[in-house]
Amino acid sequence: DALKQFLDKSKLKNGIRSVQIESIWEMLMGKTIARYTEKIEIVNQTLFIQTSVGPLKNELVYQKEKIIERINEALGEKAIKEVIIR
Repeated sequence: DALKQFLDKSKLKNGIRSVQIESIWEMLMGKTIARYTEKIEIVNQTLFIQTSVGPLKNELVYQKEKIIERINEALGEKAIKEVIIR
């Protein structure tokens, strides 16, 4: 509990969540999407997903709500409110 309280107040929280999301990304989104996703990071409850594959960007844009729902469910809290695809 003490560690959780520390992380909730520290600036490490987003970094740790990013690592958690990266570790479950393939399970949540599938192997193909995971393979072509270059970077995942969180800044102030916004998930940034970076990919250089045009069709994948379009697909991810259409799936924003599903991505938010799946990640929040997997983390067990409302960690993500918005998704931005780069």
